[in-house]
Amino acid sequence: MRQVILDTETTGLDVDEGHRIIEVGCVEIMDRRLTRRHFHRYINPEREIDDGAFQVHGITREFLQDKPVFADIWQDLLEFIDGAELIMHNALFDLRFINQEMAYVSTSLGVVSDYCPVLDSLELAREKHPGQKNNLDALCKRYSVDNSQRDLHGALLDAEILAEVYLLMTGGQVALSLGETDISSGTVNKKRVLTNERPPLRIIKASAEEIHRHEAKLEQLELNSSSGCIWKSLD
Repeated sequence: MRQVILDTETTGLDVDEGHRIIEVGCVEIMDRRLTRRHFHRYINPEREIDDGAFQVHGITREFLQDKPVFADIWQDLLEFIDGAELIMHNALFDLRFINQEMAYVSTSLGVVSDYCPVLDSLELAREKHPGQKNNLDALCKRYSVDNSQRDLHGALLDAEILAEVYLLMTGGQVALSLGETDISSGTVNKKRVLTNERPPLRIIKASAEEIHRHEAKLEQLELNSSSGCIWKSLD
């Protein structure tokens, strides 16, 4: 299953007041694995940026002057998200802006949902944690995701953080790759193989207390995950 985590930064909060997208960032997940493929563009909004928005993302009009307009990047963006499950935090906000930008280019482009299904991770978080704060910073703290570099919001950085949060929130565990994948070629680098000259590794068995803690952790994953604990299903 292919999923794309998407985030945007904008000139302001209200699309009805003519505010525009100034940054879009996406990261790809395949079968619950982060592929390291991403899409990232800064966009010239051809208008001023509200002071409140600048305080959030720190992006200036001057920085964006030489960047492409949305009409120059929409095709690349749609090609990246096409057919994937699109995941956004507070999806309605991002969708309204992207759909409006697409309408500025041509009404024949339709809307985002014509190209891919959409999942709102904020609604998912509210279902799992009712009555609690469920913004991205709160979820990072709850799931022990490092957001120490998030002094200012950034579309690609926030998409990367949300991807980690989403995988933990929906499965309780993140699939790890044992090989380094070259995304451009689809090849996997060879793993280092130990020679017969290396002395055998010493086997250290888990203590009774460690086994008990391990079983307790699996039970916690089983309770918190909507799909159950993958490790327990292998027994």
